[in-house]
Amino acid sequence: MEQIPTIGRIVHYRLSEDDAKQINRRRTTGASIAARLTYGDDPQLKAWPAGAQAHIGNEAHEGDTYPMLITRVWGPNAEAAVNGQCFLDGNDVLWVISACVGEGPRSFSWPARA
Repeated sequence: MEQIPTIGRIVHYRLSEDDAKQINRRRTTGASIAARLTYGDDPQLKAWPAGAQAHIGNEAHEGDTYPMLITRVWGPNAEAAVNGQCFLDGNDVLWVISACVGEGPRSFSWPARA
């Protein structure tokens, strides 16, 4: 029996190469933040504003699979594209748009029932 995507359902999303590049580009490390916070004694020289949100997490790769909460469905059938928030292995998320059910990168699948 085919499952029909609906808002609020959790699916498994597979990252594309572009997704992984986007995630890795915006992430930093704790050591990098500390170095920028302590750059000299002059507050004008600090490159990281106190209280700023940092994206930190493990490196992402094409094909990595993460849970995604469906936030919008583009049709009433099993093949409908969806938007969602993909929960990454870090303190950030990836907004995914128009992903379809499938097996390759930039697609989602239904989790196996345990």
